[in-house]
Amino acid sequence: MAKKTSTDDPLAPVTLAVGQEDLLIDRAVAQVVAAARAADPDTDVRELAPDALQPGTLAELVSPSLFAERKVVVVRAAQDLSADTVKDVKAYLDAPAEEITLVLVHAGGAKGKGLLDAARKVGAREVACPKMTKPADRLAFVRTEFRTAGRSATPEACQSLVDAIGSDLRELASTCAQLAADVDGTIDEAVVARYYTGRAEATGFEVADLAVTGRTAEALERLRWALAVGQPLPGITFALASGVRAIGKLATAPRGARPGDLARELGMPPWKIDRVRQQMRGWSGDGVAAALRAVAEADAAVKGASADPAYALEKAVVTIARAARSRR
Repeated sequence: MAKKTSTDDPLAPVTLAVGQEDLLIDRAVAQVVAAARAADPDTDVRELAPDALQPGTLAELVSPSLFAERKVVVVRAAQDLSADTVKDVKAYLDAPAEEITLVLVHAGGAKGKGLLDAARKVGAREVACPKMTKPADRLAFVRTEFRTAGRSATPEACQSLVDAIGSDLRELASTCAQLAADVDGTIDEAVVARYYTGRAEATGFEVADLAVTGRTAEALERLRWALAVGQPLPGITFALASGVRAIGKLATAPRGARPGDLARELGMPPWKIDRVRQQMRGWSGDGVAAALRAVAEADAAVKGASADPAYALEKAVVTIARAARSRR
């Protein structure tokens, strides 16, 4: 979980997001953007890669506008900035502009350490976003996710979830959110076992990824294996629905929009935007509609509307895979 030092005000003039855990970095940036837009809904947000921040660019971005609008300037991979650009950033740190929030995303380590030290010297707000390589850290992360969601989970449930899902922090966060939304009362080990036993062998998300890319045979094989190892049927329909809806959302998004802007607008992390773009190449609007209908029918089936829910899931997978090729 991200640890904060210095001021806890997301609207501090400078925020450092230090580390290499993408989920925690995205959350740190999103927190700043949310705070800025709460103060001013018209806040202008700019996200820049190192090669886009040339000498002089920062001065242009932070210069006062006629309307005195609030701005958030996010510099990704700040450790890779050129020496001349680092000089510009250091000069700015000494005299930050009003109504401007600068977010420097830095991997930490020796590369670009001079910029990191300079930001810390002026009292930048810092959010640590380290890779969680230790099981104890991931366990603490799961506990925090449930606590943040206002839910109670037993220690055994948290440990079982880490054992079932593994080391991917995004998937851990997603499963915590799903359980918090789907389960009433205390989340215990029996709940986790019901939803995620056998996940390591085959998951609904694997089935969905294969189906939305049109690989019918492989998707059906993984589905049958998921059913054989006891994957919960609602979890599979949830994964199928998530995959199709992500494609539908991105298909209707404005063309030419930057990944960072799309991520905020669609509620997806940037990494998922890139993956869904690859998955949606064969899809049409009619295909998305047909796939969503199939998922809705399968969802009803697994909740008691059919005597053979497994067949309903197979039918949904075939329909989704066919829809994935509707433009080919």
